[in-house]
Amino acid sequence: QVQLVESGGGLVQPGGSLRLSCAASGLTSDYYNIGWFRQAPGKEREGIACFSLNDDDTYRADSVQGRFTISKDNAKNTVYLQMNGVKLEDTAVYYCAAERTMLAGCGLRREEYHYWGQGTQVTVSS
Repeated sequence: QVQLVESGGGLVQPGGSLRLSCAASGLTSDYYNIGWFRQAPGKEREGIACFSLNDDDTYRADSVQGRFTISKDNAKNTVYLQMNGVKLEDTAVYYCAAERTMLAGCGLRREEYHYWGQGTQVTVSS
């Protein structure tokens, strides 16, 4: 059973940095994509970054390009989302998700992912 646990959320000032962690267990191979999504109050859940564990391909949405970085630590079975230069509009609950796939690369379509963590709150405020 795949389990995902997010951590690292909190309160951060505009322009500051935060690193979110997604600890994964139950992955039976490297043929998984890990995605980071976020949902602000009253808005749809938005995919912002993903990592293909199979070929190390990554992808980021335009909204976070140049500010957020996704990376992995194989030894810890953890995928990170490094958030730099945060903005007020980055305030949301952040979720990581996983999907088993044999395809190369990764995507940010919510329906592609079947395993979800519980989420971690990120609040950007001065």
